[in-house]
Amino acid sequence: MTLLETNFEEIALSTQPGNEVPGPPADDGVRLQPEMSRLNGVTVIVGSVIGCGIFVSLPGVLERTGSFNLALIVWLLSGLFSMTGAYCYAELGKMIRTTGGDYGCTKTAFGPFLAFIRLWVECIIVRPCSQAILALAFAVFILKSIYLESDPPYVSVILLATCCICFLAFINCWDVKWSTFVQDYFTYAKLLALAIIILTGVYQLATGHTYYFTFENTETDKPQIALSFYACLFAYNGWNNLNFIIEELKDPVRDLPLNRDSTLSLLGVTIVYLLANVAYCTTLSPADVLASGPVALTFTSKFNGIFTRIIAFFVAISSFGALNGSILTSSRLFYAGALEGQMPKILSMIQVSRMTPTPAVIVLALLSICYLPVTNIDLLIITIGSATWLSIGLAVCCIPYLGLTQPNKYRFNLLAIVCSIIFFLATLILTVLALIANPWQT
Repeated sequence: MTLLETNFEEIALSTQPGNEVPGPPADDGVRLQPEMSRLNGVTVIVGSVIGCGIFVSLPGVLERTGSFNLALIVWLLSGLFSMTGAYCYAELGKMIRTTGGDYGCTKTAFGPFLAFIRLWVECIIVRPCSQAILALAFAVFILKSIYLESDPPYVSVILLATCCICFLAFINCWDVKWSTFVQDYFTYAKLLALAIIILTGVYQLATGHTYYFTFENTETDKPQIALSFYACLFAYNGWNNLNFIIEELKDPVRDLPLNRDSTLSLLGVTIVYLLANVAYCTTLSPADVLASGPVALTFTSKFNGIFTRIIAFFVAISSFGALNGSILTSSRLFYAGALEGQMPKILSMIQVSRMTPTPAVIVLALLSICYLPVTNIDLLIITIGSATWLSIGLAVCCIPYLGLTQPNKYRFNLLAIVCSIIFFLATLILTVLALIANPWQT
């Protein structure tokens, strides 16, 4: 009997939004099982944030900033922006503990209609497109280790990316422990790849390679600079993923504060990203970066072929791990939407022998595959930027709204309210400027 032929049983939530994390299910109930440890929660955050963005995004940033110095400033500001959002999400996570993350927060604060719009935008566009980007990055980097001097065949990229999505969908359907195992160990591989790049950059700095660090040709068009933020923010995206798997943490009361720690984790990620981009700038001219595809490979190609093949492999592993984390968490968004009656009912069903949301994983994988023919990664990143960050800004806006309308139930501190307002206004400004610069994609 195949996996698809196995019977499914529907699960319904026994709690309302805003209540404590649900307790054990009744004997006749089926639900997602709490199998994730504290370490798994950490690797979901780190593994989701550090994907392919740091290895491919610099050309898209430099194209819209014009100079390396302004590009580095944009990377720094994007990190601070993400840290602010992570802090706000931590405060939301303490008050609203529901599977589905920021979707559940939006529904609690603004009601079912706005949550419905936000859910479908993310499920049909943002999440599948993000996974297509990661799958394409995996395929490109794996094939680049073979085709060092030329672009890999288009059909090969599509087929390999499709196989990657299908394989990870199977892993996530089969056993949550398997997917967390992949997440844990592939996170270590991506950190090793970044360490190699950064140490190479330190050597280059020590030998005086600083002549590309200028403000020459800096872009002054504000809408174009806004688009550069989208390329950077894609590299930072993923810090909100722990909210999507609250129901599957072994001890959510203890482990959920990890989401607060993600603010400090993002500080570390910001430093690592800045160091990696500094490393690129020590070796590559602006013309080299703009003419490159994956900037990490262009960087390593300046040294020797073996080095390039090693980095290409590790970057592929990084993208693979990030894709796994994205499928793990995004499928729970489909699942949560179906539980609320805002997605097809079958997506709220769980495979009874594996205790995984198999229908949600399969539908997510199929939607992701639909985006693969658009192999221009930079185009896909800019396309989903406004939808991604406006959705996140909307969720953060729940803090001041709930704090004002239900102060007795939702007691947010003043810092969280101020940060949430600043964050929401920043996302609104970015969206408006992006709409001016590129109305069709926005």
